[in-house]
Amino acid sequence: MTQSSGSEDNSPSGNTSETEASNVIGKSRINPKSPSQAIQPEQAPPPPKRSRHARNPIVLVINFFLTITVLAALAAGGALYWGKARFEEPGPLKQEATVVIPNGSSLATISDRLIDAGVIDNTFVFEGAVRVYKNQNKMKAGEYAFAAGSSMREVMNDLVSGRAVFHSVTFPEGWTSAQIVDRLNKNEVLLGEISAIPVEGSLMPETYSFTRGTTRQKILDEMGAAMSKNLERVWRGRTQDLPINSPEELVILASIVEKETSKADERNRVAGVFVNRLNKGMKLQSDPTILYGLYGSDAWLKDRSGITRSELNQKNPYNTYQIKALPPGPIGNPGVAALEAVANPSRTKDLYFVADGTGGHAFAETYKQHQNNVAKWRKIEREIRAKQAEKAKSN
Repeated sequence: MTQSSGSEDNSPSGNTSETEASNVIGKSRINPKSPSQAIQPEQAPPPPKRSRHARNPIVLVINFFLTITVLAALAAGGALYWGKARFEEPGPLKQEATVVIPNGSSLATISDRLIDAGVIDNTFVFEGAVRVYKNQNKMKAGEYAFAAGSSMREVMNDLVSGRAVFHSVTFPEGWTSAQIVDRLNKNEVLLGEISAIPVEGSLMPETYSFTRGTTRQKILDEMGAAMSKNLERVWRGRTQDLPINSPEELVILASIVEKETSKADERNRVAGVFVNRLNKGMKLQSDPTILYGLYGSDAWLKDRSGITRSELNQKNPYNTYQIKALPPGPIGNPGVAALEAVANPSRTKDLYFVADGTGGHAFAETYKQHQNNVAKWRKIEREIRAKQAEKAKSN
């Protein structure tokens, strides 16, 4: 049997491979768009699905409060910055002003007084800052002078530190207790009234500073404390052989020395004269003791040229022309210098002194020397009276 020469290709790489390739090409081919399709917008992809946790009500509430907290913090920070700037900037005062803060004033009361005086112009900022600094209970009563342009911070610092206006009252050495009380009662800044007169010689005369609102009794208490303190110190440092037996006797003699001379360089010498006379059992013969015994604190309310014969002869327990000892009490309130002069008197033999016409005294050891000094003083007195009479005529 004869086989045909034109046989079919049964190879796997025959027509079947071409068909499969053509199918693959057909599947991957991109179909071209028509012109109308090309200009149409493409559809956006769908939004992503929200998480179940983001839609949770608790998360929403937390997010809300976090947002509020952040905004509140920003607002508080801004308010704090603004308030601090206002608190420290120059204030509205154009010229110095004085403000009185009474005892027991609240922060609101203080703010109102500062506003009324034009010292500050914002009570909200002032009170808020004072509370922030925890000074609301530290501000002190008193009278304050605020400089022009004082900031609220400076005002607060002044009130907290008690940097108030200080006043003063002066009492001359040798003044009686009645004179001291009279001056205190006439002072218009002090408060309260003094009715009882303190014991003579119990007050230390000098200058005392105080703030508005201080009581008169407080000044008297300070004067009494100052006298006690100084007297204790002077008594401890006294010369041991003095004819003085107690601090009270030292005050008595110091009050006499105070009235006898106003010159600081004479106090010790005048004290020495009196100490010498006491040691010899002699009378002190001090004119001021006569006047105090007769007139008390009124003795020095008017100028006197001397002691009259009737005053000299009139009996009174303070008259050292009649008694051979110290008077029963002080004739005034001596200062520290007079106390120290009596505690440490000059070591001389002087027994007498008399005015010399210059504001001082001429001292003498003997009566004869003293008589010569007295004669000189009498002559000076006559010349003074003659000049006064001549001046009166010319007027």
